[in-house]
Amino acid sequence: MLGMFQNEWDGLMLSNFALEQQLHTARQELSHALYQHDAACRVIARLKKERDEARSLLAQAERQFPISTPNAITAPVLSNGKRAAEDEELAPSAKRIHPGISKIIIDELTDCNAALSQQRKKRQIPATLAPVDALETYTQISSHPFHKTNKQGIICLDILYSKDLIATGGVDTNAVIFDRPSGQILATLSGHSKKVTSVKFVAQGDSLLTSSADKTVRLWQGSDDGNYNCRHILRDHTAEVQAVTVHATNNYFVTASLDGTWCFYELSSGTCLTQVSDPSGSSAGYTAAAFHPDGLILGTGTTDSIVKIWDVKSQANVAKFDGHVGHVNAISFSENGYYLATAAHDGVKLWDLRKLKNFRNFAPYDSETPTNSVEFDHSGSYIAIAGSDVRIHQVANVKSEWNIIKTFPDLSGTGKATCVKFGPDSKYVAVGSMDRNLRIFGLPGEDDVPAES
Repeated sequence: MLGMFQNEWDGLMLSNFALEQQLHTARQELSHALYQHDAACRVIARLKKERDEARSLLAQAERQFPISTPNAITAPVLSNGKRAAEDEELAPSAKRIHPGISKIIIDELTDCNAALSQQRKKRQIPATLAPVDALETYTQISSHPFHKTNKQGIICLDILYSKDLIATGGVDTNAVIFDRPSGQILATLSGHSKKVTSVKFVAQGDSLLTSSADKTVRLWQGSDDGNYNCRHILRDHTAEVQAVTVHATNNYFVTASLDGTWCFYELSSGTCLTQVSDPSGSSAGYTAAAFHPDGLILGTGTTDSIVKIWDVKSQANVAKFDGHVGHVNAISFSENGYYLATAAHDGVKLWDLRKLKNFRNFAPYDSETPTNSVEFDHSGSYIAIAGSDVRIHQVANVKSEWNIIKTFPDLSGTGKATCVKFGPDSKYVAVGSMDRNLRIFGLPGEDDVPAES
C-alpha cells in the first residue's frame, strides 16, 4: 500500500511540474505577443504621422509648382499688400489633388466643439452689453471715406473685437484695415484684380483673409512694422469666390464660390484639404457661408435660393432649407447655437436648428429691394438687417416677437446698405454702403463725425 501511494504521489508531482512548465512557456509567449502588438501599434502610429506629413508636404510642393498643379500660389512677400503675384488664369484641365481632412484634424474639430458647447451652457450675457434703451438712441457718430471715388462701394466688413479693428472690402479691389479708437487707417491691401467680396480676421488679427470676384482668396500676414504681407494666393476655385468663414480653432477656414464648390483649408500652410461639390449634381453656385459657433456645422447659401447645412467631418449635406426668393445673400448663426438667420431678395428667415424649421420671417422692404445682410451680435441678444436701411431687432425665443429697436436711415444716398456688424458689446454698429464711406452708429457724443468726401 505504501509503495502504491508513493508511486501515485510521484506521478502527481511529475504532472504538476509539467503543468508549471507549460504555464511558464505560455506566459513567455503571451509577453512576447503583447510586446509585438505594442511595437506594431507604435509603428502604425508613426507611419500614419509620416503619411499625413508627406501628404501635407506633397500638397505644399504642388502649390509651389503651378505649371503642374496651378491651383494655388505661395506669393512672394511684398509689404502692405502690394501686388504679390500676377493673376494668371488656371488651365481648364489643371489637376487638383487634395489630401482630405485627416483623423487628427477631425479629432481637433471634435475637441473644439465639445469645449465650446460646454462653455456655452454656462455662458451668461455680459454685464457690459449695451442695453436696449441705449441702442434706441444710437445715431451716426462718424463716417470714414476709405475707398476710391471712381469705384465706390463697400461690399463687406469684419470687426476684430479684441483690438476694435474694422476691415472693409470694396468694389475698388482693395481691403482696408481701420483702427476705430484712433480713427487711423492701418493698412490698405492691394492685389486683387476685381471687387473684394469677403474679409475675415483670424485669431488676434495677425492674419486677414480676403476673397474676390477674381476667383482667388488671399491670406495676409501682419508684420511687426504694422504692414500686412500677402502670404498665399489660393486659386482652387474657377468662379467668383463669394465668402470666407474661419473655424473657431483659428487653424482652418472655408471658402465658397459661384463654381458650386466650397473648400476647406489649413491656415498655416494655405493647403486646400478638400473641395466639396453638391452630391445631387446641382449647378447652383454658393453666395454665402458661415461656420456654426461650435465648428462642426457649415451653412451655405446658393444662387437657387437654397440654404444648405453641412457636416464638416464627413462633408455631407445633412439639411436643406428652402422658401427664399432670389440669391441667399447672407447667413448668420446665433451665438446660442440654436438659431440661423438667412437673408435673400425676399427678406430674412429665421430657422430653429433643433427642429430644422422656419419659425419667423421679416420682409422689411418692397419686392424690388433685396436684403443684403443679416448679422447676430456676439452675445446673441440682437440681430441687424441691412437693405435700403438698417434695422435692429431684439432677439427673443421661437414663440415671442422679435421687436424692432431701431432703424438707421440710408445716409449714403445710394439706397443700398450692403453689410452691417455689431461692435464689441454692441457699443456701436458699423455699416457699409454703396458709397465709399464706413459709417459708425453709436451713442451721441462718443465720437466726432468727420466730414464726408
